[in-house]
Amino acid sequence: MNQIFVRPERCMGCRSCELACAVQHSQSKTLFGAVAEHPLPQKRLFVEGTSKVRLAVLCRHCEDAPCLAACITGCLYRDENGFVRRKKERCIGCWSCIMACPFGVITRDKVKKIAVKCDRCHKLPVPACVAACPAKALILVDVDEFPKEKRRQLVLREIAGA
Repeated sequence: MNQIFVRPERCMGCRSCELACAVQHSQSKTLFGAVAEHPLPQKRLFVEGTSKVRLAVLCRHCEDAPCLAACITGCLYRDENGFVRRKKERCIGCWSCIMACPFGVITRDKVKKIAVKCDRCHKLPVPACVAACPAKALILVDVDEFPKEKRRQLVLREIAGA
């Protein structure tokens, strides 16, 4: 299963991923069209940071998804690829999923009064956020390939200060 991984050591905090996400979820699918839409399209990931580190925080599509368990209407479901998705017509705006999400990445559409979350750009071969990241801080890789020895060695060097 491919997953979006964040490499904080590469993130510049440019927010290109946020912009690409909002544009992808706009009606026009273009930047110039999206800025003219009302209401403005919503992003589904968030670049957070401190003075030392910045990183994109996004839905992990958890195996034991607390948001999925908290959804009382069946609005949230797991698709055939294993991703937690939303049936917007079933959302009643109870916000149980927002309260249950351990990453704080489910938000609400204030106009439609429904939950908004990452759908992994399921119609695209590569999610918009990954494709837009100029520093390659967001990567789409197989879950089993990400923690290879090279990554472990990088973490060790960071901890050791070498």
